[in-house]
Amino acid sequence: MINKIRAAARNVKLNEEMKNHTTFRIGGPADIFVSAESVDEIRDILAICRENGESCMVMGNGSNMLVSDKGIRGVVLQVDGKLSQCRIDGETVYAEAGILMSALAKRILAAELTGFEFASGIPGTLGGGIYMNAGAYGGELKDIIREVTYMDENGEIRTAHNAELDFGYRHSMFETRKCVILSCVMELKKGNAEEIRALMADYTKRRNDKQPISMPSAGSTFKRPEGYFAGKLIQDSGLMGYSVGGAQVSEKHAGFVVNKGGATAEDVLNLIEYVQKTVMDKFGVHLEPEVRLIGDRNGQN
Repeated sequence: MINKIRAAARNVKLNEEMKNHTTFRIGGPADIFVSAESVDEIRDILAICRENGESCMVMGNGSNMLVSDKGIRGVVLQVDGKLSQCRIDGETVYAEAGILMSALAKRILAAELTGFEFASGIPGTLGGGIYMNAGAYGGELKDIIREVTYMDENGEIRTAHNAELDFGYRHSMFETRKCVILSCVMELKKGNAEEIRALMADYTKRRNDKQPISMPSAGSTFKRPEGYFAGKLIQDSGLMGYSVGGAQVSEKHAGFVVNKGGATAEDVLNLIEYVQKTVMDKFGVHLEPEVRLIGDRNGQN
C-alpha cells in the first residue's frame, strides 16, 4: 500500500512524530503521514485507504488535538497551507479548507468586510474550524457560512448548505461522517476597515492578557457546561497550577491545560480525568473535553 500512496502524493512520511504537527507538541508516530497538495491527491489517498481497509484520519493545523503517546495507526492526511486559496467577491468569501483562520482574517480585513473578527485569533485552519463550528467572543462560524464543499466517503465532491450542516455548539455533521472538508462560502457585510482592525486588536489583546498563548496547548480543554464556565469551575476547585507530570492547569486561565515541558498524552489525560472528578465532586457538573483525543492508550485508533 505504501508504494501506491507514494505514487499518489508527493509529501509522504513514515513513522512521523505527531508532536511535530500539533500545537500541544505531544503525540507519538503516525504510521503514514501525508500532506495533501491537491484535491486529486486527497481523492487518491482516500481511495487507496478504502481499497485496503486502512483507516485515514484527516487533520488541519493540529490545534485541537491530543494524540496518543502510542501514535496513530494507518494514514494521517493533513489538509493545510497547500490548499489555502481565497477569493473575495463583494461580500462573499470563497476559501479553501487549509487556510489559517488568522490569515483569512487579514484577507477579509483588507476587503473591509466585517463578521469574521471573532475568528482572527483562533489558531487553526478553516477546515478544522468548520469541523467543530469554532467560535469566540459571541461569534461562531455557523453564523456566516453559506455552504461547505466536501469530499464524501466515496470520493464524490458534494456541497451542503448551512441548514444541512447540523451546526451546534462545537459541533457539525462532519464529526459523525468520514468526509474531508475542502472549502466553504461565507457571507459577510461591508464594514469600516479601522473599526474592524480595532475590534481584531481588542480580541488579540484579550487573548494575550487572559490566555496562556505562550505555552503549548490545544486551546480550551473543556466545552462550556450549560449555565457555567469551565474555567471558573476549575479555578473555584482550587486547581489552577495543578500538574500531572508535564501537564498543568494553566496558572493564567484555568480552562486551559498546557504542556509546561515534556508532557505526554498520558499526563494530559490523567490531568483531565482528575479535573473532571474534582469538579464533579465539588459542584456536580460534568466537564466534557473539547480537545479531540486521537488514538487510544493502547495504540489503536
